[in-house]
Amino acid sequence: MTITWNEHPVSLDKPVLVVYLSGWIDSGGAAQLATDALLEECQAEPLAVFDDDTYIDFRARRPTMKLVDGRNTVLDWQHITLSHGRDRIGRDIIIAHGPEPDLAWHRFVKELTDAAVTLGVSNCAHLGAYPFSCPHTRPSRLSMTTASEDLLANLSFLRSTLDVPGGIGSALEHSLHNADIPTLGIWAQVPHYAATMPYPPAAVALLDGLRDALDLVIDGTNLRSTMVEHRERLDNLVRDNSEHEQMLKQLEVAHDAQLADEPEIDAMPPTIGEISADELSEQVERFLRGHD
Repeated sequence: MTITWNEHPVSLDKPVLVVYLSGWIDSGGAAQLATDALLEECQAEPLAVFDDDTYIDFRARRPTMKLVDGRNTVLDWQHITLSHGRDRIGRDIIIAHGPEPDLAWHRFVKELTDAAVTLGVSNCAHLGAYPFSCPHTRPSRLSMTTASEDLLANLSFLRSTLDVPGGIGSALEHSLHNADIPTLGIWAQVPHYAATMPYPPAAVALLDGLRDALDLVIDGTNLRSTMVEHRERLDNLVRDNSEHEQMLKQLEVAHDAQLADEPEIDAMPPTIGEISADELSEQVERFLRGHD
């Protein structure tokens, strides 16, 4: 066994499992922000921890050494942790959080699946976010991945057909599905020009997706407040540049056409006129740094 339990809760009632393990695609840090909000709002406490030396390459994820006047006071190690809390209506939630394993994926997936079965997990979602040609003036849309035909039939999230490198969540989808635990990935779209900075709107969309998929009730009040401030800052940046305004309008047209089921109008590519997504991202970052 590579998992150490702090305690085994005896009164869990069909808990849901939410997984976010950092290291794979998380544009705008949306999945991390949503997970932090879950941990705080659900008052989650550590339930179990996985063995670091089995799964973590500390040459790639070195511990943080905290120095005080030259004295090495503590080493802050990264852990893969299972925490337990409850949502606003008292539903049990297990949150798997920490770094994505660097090693022994098959072993980790089996051990997390066994833990989910032991805890009586009823269903599971893992979180992520990806850059997309979409405007910040519209809500972040959600897409899904799953091995379950039933989930595909019952949820209205976007779907894609493509070959893409998989994260640990994709392996969990198959393992938990084979253990009769319905599992999906919920992925939020983040405007490509804002993908390299924190993007709270996508985090809020992920929390709303957990409500739709797992019936979790999470307010995310602080995130929603931050989302409004973030929108205002981006609005101000775009308003000060005619090229940005043109790009935004084209993205809005494409986005609204897609919602109206007009597939002949595709999302705009990440380069518009003379300004590229990378250039705009750099300008957005400079703008936000200049405005705290």
